[in-house]
Amino acid sequence: MASTSITADVFTQRPAWRSLRWTVPLTVLWVGLIYWLPVIPTSGVPTTAHQLMAHGLIALGLWLGLERADLTPDQRRAIWLTIMITDTLWFALAWSCAINGMFRTDGSTSSVPMLPLAIFLPIIIGAPLLLLSKRVGQVLAATPASWLIALQFYRVFGSWALAAWLRGALPGVFALPAGTGDVLTGLFALPAALALASGTDQGRRAAIAWNIFGLADFVVAIALGMVTSPGRFQLIVPSVQSIGAGAYPDVLTPAFVVPASVLLHALSLRQLLGRRAR
Repeated sequence: MASTSITADVFTQRPAWRSLRWTVPLTVLWVGLIYWLPVIPTSGVPTTAHQLMAHGLIALGLWLGLERADLTPDQRRAIWLTIMITDTLWFALAWSCAINGMFRTDGSTSSVPMLPLAIFLPIIIGAPLLLLSKRVGQVLAATPASWLIALQFYRVFGSWALAAWLRGALPGVFALPAGTGDVLTGLFALPAALALASGTDQGRRAAIAWNIFGLADFVVAIALGMVTSPGRFQLIVPSVQSIGAGAYPDVLTPAFVVPASVLLHALSLRQLLGRRAR
């Protein structure tokens, strides 16, 4: 109830709501397009394209934040190269494993569950480094807090799951909650960023609520993906193949997009809570 009132108070502001006037119809058009032309999502081009776009925005935003931080030029270059090279190699590894079928289960129970490893290992390693690093804290302090939120507008591309369900290519027990959660997170990224940029306490609380909702969406999606996918955790056997079966390009979503987005949420919450403390 509290989070609902916060969201309602903030999103009644005209500047925040105005962004939905063009993002909602564009999202609906995109769902219709990939429903009628399934060759688009199955090619893997949209997933790769929007992640490369996000990668470029991260590179640009990171550099601009480093320029505003109290660091020497050598420190800026070292931090930028370390983060961007790591992110690039991570995406390349996930994409290569996906396209070569390394995440496929085919009904077997491997001793090394590759997909859960791809989801949780980057979070286990990356979250402590990003949340405890003083250098990262300096960059976050110098970067507009709305940027990390607006960046996740790419989550609207999670609508591919809804289109796949409409075509009967993905089970509704997974696609409906996971796809809807992703679309809502992406659609409200821009209103939440605009509300936060207004500088009000309500805007900051709405941004925190948005981050919590985005993380909760992943908890639901990962849990449903595990119980509907072939393997030791399967509790529901759907009539069609689930995302956890590991087929390219759908598997790129849990193998890379999910852990990368979780880390972005963690950084955003660190930034918001750190500024409130100050």
